Amino acid sequence: MKEFGYQRVHDVSGAVAVLGADPDARFLGGGTNLVDLMKTGVERPARLVDVRELPLDRIEQTGEGGLSVGATVTNSDLAAHPEVRRRYPALTQAVLAGASGQLRNMATVGGNLLQRTRCGYFADVTKPCNKRVPGSGCPAVEGEHHNHAILGASEHCVATHPSDMAVALTAFDAVVSYETADGPGELPLADFYLPVGDTPHRETALPPGALITGVTLPPAPVAARSRYRKVRERASYAFAIGSIAAALDVRDGLVSDVRLAFGAVASRPWRARTAEGVLTGAPADAVTFAAAADAELAAAKPLPHNAYKVTLMRNLVVAVLTELAEESAR
Repeated sequence: MKEFGYQRVHDVSGAVAVLGADPDARFLGGGTNLVDLMKTGVERPARLVDVRELPLDRIEQTGEGGLSVGATVTNSDLAAHPEVRRRYPALTQAVLAGASGQLRNMATVGGNLLQRTRCGYFADVTKPCNKRVPGSGCPAVEGEHHNHAILGASEHCVATHPSDMAVALTAFDAVVSYETADGPGELPLADFYLPVGDTPHRETALPPGALITGVTLPPAPVAARSRYRKVRERASYAFAIGSIAAALDVRDGLVSDVRLAFGAVASRPWRARTAEGVLTGAPADAVTFAAAADAELAAAKPLPHNAYKVTLMRNLVVAVLTELAEESAR
């Protein structure tokens, strides 16, 4: 590991100023991803700026009836919060599915959003990787890619985003708040992650030196009837091979409101807006659910060893929406 400096900060403006003066510095939250990448040589910061003691560890109700979640709230505290469990249950389920208890106790909301891909080629500095070294190539296209992207990828990168939490936040139209030397700003999570294109090393739309200060969940009555379902290769802690965050409201047998987002199928959480369009106003039955899944997955471009994900995601959509529809009918 490269030798690095360490500095603890206690106010947001001071944190932003430190990073502005040292572009090779990195913000440190729980360190559950950054420190791992430092050990392998993928990340080589000159200084770590510890933001854990910033006053950003609260979950509060907004004036509009949503929830405001501070960036240093731990994943454990987010999942356990009564209002999150009551009003956005899929978010609680996603966080609990995302890591072991020890990691959830350390990992922060802001850090979770910024975690890097778990692609083996990205993590191995002896291998080429366009995300790590732009222009060096993407060996996963011809190599090991059974858990890689089927939607929104390009010849330059086929890696997937690993966050479970971000999938649920995407389904509920969350907004990311940040601070820069020029002042505060906001980004809808739908615009937070950049498409891969030919610049996979540019992962987010955050301005240089920006510090994430929180996430706002807008009021969404449909979210109270929601579910997160994750498929992984073992029952214990593991990254998804496919996941879905879904919320459904059924009135008189028809879908009146629906939210869908997919995980582990693209370089960013995938909001299934095409499927939502098919579902809205249609009968809440398995035929409609399958048609919606097929419409969304029509854009899939699987590689030779991950085509199974198309069938997997179709089955997830039908199964989870059917469960939610049955609950709504009770």
